[in-house]
Amino acid sequence: MEATNNTKIRVFLVDDQAMIRASLKSFLTQRERFEVVGSSGDARRAVDEIAAVHPHVVVLDITMPGLSGLDAIPLIRKQSPKVKIVMLTHHEGETFVEQALRAGAEGYLSKDSDPSELALAIEAVHRGDPYVSPRVAAGLVGALRGRGGTEASKSRLAGLTPREREVFQLLAVGKSNKEIAAALNMSLGTAKKHRENLQRKLACNSAAELARLAIREGLLEI
Repeated sequence: MEATNNTKIRVFLVDDQAMIRASLKSFLTQRERFEVVGSSGDARRAVDEIAAVHPHVVVLDITMPGLSGLDAIPLIRKQSPKVKIVMLTHHEGETFVEQALRAGAEGYLSKDSDPSELALAIEAVHRGDPYVSPRVAAGLVGALRGRGGTEASKSRLAGLTPREREVFQLLAVGKSNKEIAAALNMSLGTAKKHRENLQRKLACNSAAELARLAIREGLLEI
């Protein structure tokens, strides 16, 4: 059900930091236009929770343990095709913006933006309009100008499957094959195979190299 001018926009928050979720909820509930119908610190669990409560808009972080926000987008889209998605993240690089929009997000907002921008972004995507914050848009323009007519380099992570990205993040924080198998409900042999495939695809021979790559790509915070 779509919100009208007289009804609230139903919002679901997904961010692994409890303090950020609480701050966002406090900000939005102080405004009559919005109703926060749920929140989650785990993107994988959020997929089913979103389908259960039928929000109009999901506010989604990118870097989270386990399933990343980027990989959650198509899963949310599959179960809740009518929901609008606004990415709210520290990552402002063009690679992240492009991947998010291609995956199906309607909005992209920096966590360094003014809080009032979040309200604008939610209202815009709910109307059916895309929203990219001016701060992020300015960075995109600068990146495009800096290309000098050459093709932008693509992230080495672009060719990974969603499952491989999950395994990659766990390997990058030092998890063993056994721990990964338990966390992702897979066999030990499958976890080992994923590790081998990742090391080959990413040209990384150790957990330290995987961690350095994850930090450079913005999938592991320091």
